Amino acid sequence: MSQVQTQPIFLASASPRRRELLTQMGIVHDVLHVPAPPGEDEPILPGEHPASYVRRTARDKAERAVAHLADCGLPPRPILTADTTVMLGSQILGKAHTDDDVRDALRTLSGKEHEVHTAIVLAWQNRLYEDVSITSVIMKSLDSDEIEWYAQSGEGIGKAGAYGIQGLASAFVSSINGSYSGVMGLPLFETCRLLARAYSASG
Repeated sequence: MSQVQTQPIFLASASPRRRELLTQMGIVHDVLHVPAPPGEDEPILPGEHPASYVRRTARDKAERAVAHLADCGLPPRPILTADTTVMLGSQILGKAHTDDDVRDALRTLSGKEHEVHTAIVLAWQNRLYEDVSITSVIMKSLDSDEIEWYAQSGEGIGKAGAYGIQGLASAFVSSINGSYSGVMGLPLFETCRLLARAYSASG
């Protein structure tokens, strides 16, 4: 068990990568399946800055998870939520839903430096503890065959920015400055720091 953990937590995310990363750190957890809200998935508010968007979305997930836990009548536990967003300047590249989304995103990112923001929130004892990881990633220039090969692999579906750095797309990343696990979807340094902060405050 992680040295910063005093009890099991809930992970309010269906991401297998986030589960794997928590397990890697010895953080005991269960997945809390929270129903998606009605309407558009993770909408961007008018005039909202991309950096504010990712923090708000992670916070919204935490608040919904707390309400869901209470509705289910389950004993309280710390709840961890996260949101990952790929940003190219002021442009947000959301999750890819189709092969064409993957193609469009890779064409946009090809040969450019972009940022991956992953915001995390820990809800515990009526408080929200928040942190964010910001990582710069440079993707090499991609030709049409490489883009088509990756789109056909299916790996980019459901991923922010339409790529997964831990998989086939690792061949496209020429440089990374920041948190590799943050680009995967859960920055481990910041997560452990957040757990330590919450347990210290509640202890």
